[in-house]
Amino acid sequence: MTTPPASRPAPGEIVQVGPLLPDLVATLREDFGAALLPADRTDPDFAAVAEAARVVVTSGRTGVDADLIERMPRLEAVVNFGVGYDTTDVDAASRRGIVVSHTPDVLTDCVADTALGLLLDVFRGFSAADRFVRAGRWEASAFPLTRRFSGSRLGILGLGRIGRAIAARADAFGVQVSYSGRRPVEGVPYRFVPDPVTLARESDALVVAVAGGAGTVGLVDAAVIDALGPEGYLVNIARGSVVDEDALVAALEAGRLGGAGLDVFADEPHVPSALLGRDDVVLLPHLGSGTVDTRADMAALVLDNLRAYLADGRLVTPVPETAALAR
Repeated sequence: MTTPPASRPAPGEIVQVGPLLPDLVATLREDFGAALLPADRTDPDFAAVAEAARVVVTSGRTGVDADLIERMPRLEAVVNFGVGYDTTDVDAASRRGIVVSHTPDVLTDCVADTALGLLLDVFRGFSAADRFVRAGRWEASAFPLTRRFSGSRLGILGLGRIGRAIAARADAFGVQVSYSGRRPVEGVPYRFVPDPVTLARESDALVVAVAGGAGTVGLVDAAVIDALGPEGYLVNIARGSVVDEDALVAALEAGRLGGAGLDVFADEPHVPSALLGRDDVVLLPHLGSGTVDTRADMAALVLDNLRAYLADGRLVTPVPETAALAR
C-alpha cells in the first residue's frame, strides 16, 4: 500500500469519511495527504475539510449521505471500501456528476463462506452445542437432535456474485438450489422462482443475498418469514434493512420459524435483545468479509480506484449507477 499515486492531489483534497483499516488510513495520509472529516458536523473544522474535498474515501458502513454531498461543493468521486454502497446517496451523487466506486468480487468468497457457515450452524446447532458443553450440561443430558443440511432445499434471494458463490458451495452438499430475483439469470442450472414468498415456501432455508438500499427495504417481510414455516431457517448476509426484524422476532417467539443465522442487523451494532438468549439463532457481528486476506484485497482495490481516478478520471470498479459518468 505504499506505491505513490500517479497524480498527487493537493493536501486536503482527499478526505476520509468514517473509520477505515489502519494500514489504509496510513497510506491515504502518507501518499495522498488525506484529511479526516470530523464526525461531528458542528465541529469548527468540519466545514473547511468538507469544502476542500475532491475525493472521499469511505466505507459501506459510513457512506456519504445527501447532506454531506451538498456540503462538499468540489466533490468529484466517492471511493467506497465495501461491495455494498447503500449508505451513500448515489442518486444525489449522480445529479451532481459525482462518480462512486466499490469493491466487488474480492470479498465474494469470504461472504459466501460465511453464509455456508451460518447454514450449517442453524441446521446443526453447533453454536448452541458449544454453549451446552461449556456450561457442563453434557454430563447431565444429551444435546437435542438437529436437522440435516445435506440434501435440503435452499432458496437464495438474489443470485448475483455472492449468491452464485453460495449456490456453488451448496452444490457440494447435494442441496437443491432455487433462487429469486428481479429476473432469471442466464447460464445457471438453478430453478428461478418469481417471488420471495413462493421461494420461501418451497425451501428449507432461505439465504438473503440481495443488495441493500431503498429498493430492498423490508423485502423479507412477515409473509416471507411465515412461508418458511416452523421448520425453516432464515440466513441473512446481505443488509439488515432487507429483513423486517420485528416480524422475524415475532415469528421466532411464536414458533412460526425454525431459526435464523444473522450477520447483519437493521441498527448495527445494536441487536434486538429478544434474539440474544435464543439457541435457535446464530448472531455474528457483520464479519462476512472479515478476514485478513479479504480486507487487504479490498484496501488494495480502494487504492487502485483512487489512483486511477487521480490519473485519468476513471474508476476501476464503478457502481453501475454512475459508471457512465466517469471520463
